[in-house]
Amino acid sequence: IKEAIEGENVEVIYSTFDELPDHHKRVSEMVIERAKRLVEHKKDVMILLDSITRLARAYNLTVPPSGRTLSGGLDPAALHMPKRFFGAARNMREGGSLTILATALVDTGSKMDDVVYEEFKGTGNMELVLDRKLSERRVFPAIDIPKSGTRREDLLLSGEEQEAVDSMRRALNGMRAEEAVDNILNMFTRTKSNNELIQMVKKTKII
Repeated sequence: IKEAIEGENVEVIYSTFDELPDHHKRVSEMVIERAKRLVEHKKDVMILLDSITRLARAYNLTVPPSGRTLSGGLDPAALHMPKRFFGAARNMREGGSLTILATALVDTGSKMDDVVYEEFKGTGNMELVLDRKLSERRVFPAIDIPKSGTRREDLLLSGEEQEAVDSMRRALNGMRAEEAVDNILNMFTRTKSNNELIQMVKKTKII
C-alpha cells in the first residue's frame, strides 16, 4: 500500500491481521491522537479506517469485562473507544478539520459484526453501501445506490441539482441494486457533464 500511495501529505499506518489485538488497539490510538494534534495546528486531516468492525473486535478481546454481553458475545465496553475514534471527526471553528471514512463489515454471518454495524449505522454524514452481487458481476462501482446517500446533500448541491437527484431517487426507489446501477451507468454514458445529466433528467422519465 505504501508503494501504491504517493504524496507528501499521505501516511500509511497499519496493523496486519496477524498482529495481536493489543497491537491493533495501540496503533488506532496512536493514529487518532496524531490526527488530533495535526487538527490543533489547523491542518485538514482525513483518516481512512479499514475497518471499524475489526477495531471493535480487537477491543472486545482487550477491555476488562464489564459484566454485560450483547448479542454475538460483544462486551458493551468494547464499543467505547471505537465510538470515540469515529466521533472525533469534526470541523474546527478556528481552522482545521478531521474527516473519518471507516468501513464496516455486513452480511458476514457474525452476530457481533451485525451489532457493531447497527451501533454505527446512521451516525455518520454519509453512507456508501457496497453490493456483493454487483461485484461478482464485475459491475463497478459496485454501489447499492438506493441505500447510499449523504446527509444534508442540499448543502452540497444547487437547487437544480437537488431537484434532479430527488427525481432520480424516486425513479430508483424499489429497484434492485443491479437495476439501479445499470440505469445510472446508462445515463452517465449518454452525458458528458453534470449539467447534461440534469437536463436529461428534466426531459425524460429516466427509466
